[in-house]
Amino acid sequence: MKVIELTEIENIKIGHADNQVAATGCTVIICEQGAPTGIDIRGGGPASRETQLLNPLAACDKIHAVLLSGGSAFGLDAAGGVMSYLEDRGIGFDVGVTKVPLVSTSCLFDLQVGDTQARPDVEMGYAACLAAELNEPREGNVGAGTGATVGKYKGVSGMMKSGIGMYAVELGDLKVGALVAVNALGDVKDEVSGAILAGLLNEEQTAFLNTEEMLYKEATQQKNLFTGNTTLGVIITNGAFNKVQMTKIAAMAQNGLAKTICPVHTTADGDSVYAMSVGEVAADINVVGTLAAKVMAKAINRAVLMAEPAYGLKVAADFMINSK
Repeated sequence: MKVIELTEIENIKIGHADNQVAATGCTVIICEQGAPTGIDIRGGGPASRETQLLNPLAACDKIHAVLLSGGSAFGLDAAGGVMSYLEDRGIGFDVGVTKVPLVSTSCLFDLQVGDTQARPDVEMGYAACLAAELNEPREGNVGAGTGATVGKYKGVSGMMKSGIGMYAVELGDLKVGALVAVNALGDVKDEVSGAILAGLLNEEQTAFLNTEEMLYKEATQQKNLFTGNTTLGVIITNGAFNKVQMTKIAAMAQNGLAKTICPVHTTADGDSVYAMSVGEVAADINVVGTLAAKVMAKAINRAVLMAEPAYGLKVAADFMINSK
């Protein structure tokens, strides 16, 4: 198995657009030819648009883009910019008088980090598509990960900066990769050792409190954590699968979240994973699903490891340096 760049998977373009001052942004994955896509939503508070297209019972057999956005539900507006960009280029479902781009969108909550009134909009969605023409996406504090944070069980005082992470592998002709914006209530753990990489900090911000242990200590206390989190991921493969099969692969990819984020899939998270088939390589669904979980876990780790200090928040690298 060989580690590759996510953009080495054919037939996709990835672009970010963001407002670094306001701490919000969006990330688009475009497949101009259309991609059979599934989704698995396990968080209790998702903000989404056109995800019902991905229901196995829906008539739609492929979509043209997935957009991940900050701004909570307000960020859903950015999908209009992606639709305009694709329509301008004649990409979409042909309805005779025009082509209607099919764009599924999910948003995460980043309103407590920067400017509460600044959210991804139509213009930012369009800008992300223009950036995708270069197909040179970065990791860390960019796109949908610009205002992403983790470790929010005690509120903003103990949280840390997170961001966007990517990871992809090649197994013969088969390629499987993941892109994820990590904005979790819980802590992020190393997928190999299980050690906490980023999460809830103590009052002095010198050590991790361990959200899982805090949860158990306060088991009888009812907390209003609200849906202010959400990890958003996308699996991309050149394996040839239909929408039903990609839904199963998306579900298996959630194991990557379960391995690296704790707690995960709470009522305060909107955790959603998309899975896109963008190629024609014959592959076993169980192999791809297992690889999907692996690359998702790796991408989640990279999302916190590649994050840079911003908005007064510490990052995983601060504690790795201090531990040496």
